[in-house]
Amino acid sequence: MSFRSIVRDMRDGFGSLSRRSFDVRLSGLHSRGKSQGSINDLNDNHPSLIVQNSRWANLPPELLFDVIKRLEESESTWPARKHVVACAAVCRSWRSMCKEIVRTPESCGKLTFPVSLKQPGPRDVTIQCFIKRDKSNLTYHLYLCLSPAALLVENGKFLLSAKRTRRTTCTEYVISMEAEKISSTSNTYIGKLRSNFLGTKFIIYDTQPPHSGANMAPSGRSKRFYSKKVSPKVAPSGSYNIAHIAYELNVLGTRGPRRMHCVMHSIPISTLEPGGTVPGQPDHLLPPRSLEDSFRSMSFSKSLDHSTEFSSSRFSEIMGAATSANVPDSEKSKMPLVLKNKSPRWHEQLQCWCLNFRGRVTIASVKNFQLIAAPPAAAATSQAAPPPPPPPEHDKVILQFGKVGKDMFTMDYRYPLSAFQAFAICLSSFDTKLACE
Repeated sequence: MSFRSIVRDMRDGFGSLSRRSFDVRLSGLHSRGKSQGSINDLNDNHPSLIVQNSRWANLPPELLFDVIKRLEESESTWPARKHVVACAAVCRSWRSMCKEIVRTPESCGKLTFPVSLKQPGPRDVTIQCFIKRDKSNLTYHLYLCLSPAALLVENGKFLLSAKRTRRTTCTEYVISMEAEKISSTSNTYIGKLRSNFLGTKFIIYDTQPPHSGANMAPSGRSKRFYSKKVSPKVAPSGSYNIAHIAYELNVLGTRGPRRMHCVMHSIPISTLEPGGTVPGQPDHLLPPRSLEDSFRSMSFSKSLDHSTEFSSSRFSEIMGAATSANVPDSEKSKMPLVLKNKSPRWHEQLQCWCLNFRGRVTIASVKNFQLIAAPPAAAATSQAAPPPPPPPEHDKVILQFGKVGKDMFTMDYRYPLSAFQAFAICLSSFDTKLACE
């Protein structure tokens, strides 16, 4: 009996559990914490009781481990990998076993559960994705490449979506796990990207709180907004400032591509050292906000002036602190990781700037870029000496983005970035930057 037959037989044994209710439980599986770690808390309890008391829920742990282990190894790619997700939606015991067997993207290089979108990618290889832009709806959809020819047939596994909204003083990109209904009030909302008026400075906001030791930048909002006297129930969802992106001005129009720096406040520079890891990796996505809190957040956000968040002095202070050499040795490992675009080379025959995208980019565009880790600033010495060569980890391309069609772009990322962070950074390249080109 094949493992696919086991999964089909398992689904047939659900009895009155309809396909619709199964999908509801599947979508809500990773939006709850461990204290609420049961998928039978969503709507009705009767079908869940049937599953909990079925023969599949009472399998011996050794047999269950062997079944899921073999299934996880055989169904290594999408769409067949949906059977692994289906196993995690059977009952508590199956879910716990799947969490024990299925490894993170950093270890296995596979995206399985929704929480994988906020976990770092693999260290040695990149996860290849592509982005489809819809100018009519101002939306962007991120897909996982399923095959080398995925771009030709536009075949991919949907991961994330974003919707662009232009406001008076800024532009916002709301990022969601829902393909169609993209809203910051939805339970599939996971973060956003906000830019200044010129589109030269960006801030990434996450719904997940960063690790306790993160060197977080000030949010720029007034103290009154965070005061308990204003609204003690306002959830800070979507307000965790995890990264700053800055594009250098090019007002004189000199030749050269865009230059950008990304300060990742939630990722310390020590993650690139041998044995280093990204702290505070989530093992579940946060529960959705209540409807009341969603409306409260909307009413306040529309009345706020976000221009102070993108003041030149604030960004200069953040960038200067992240790249300062006057930092004690004991604090250097806690400094945030800084990413910079890899400098291209001028091709005399083609008369253009060139980067080696290894066949993943086919159309020249000012939006194309490759990001590498900026080397840590060296302390000043009395004698002038050439700077030491950067460590090997600082030469690797962590994120690359490029154009392959009119509205098609590739996005390849690796450790220590997550799919969500990489997608947000790439969204910043879509914004018009008249002062940078």
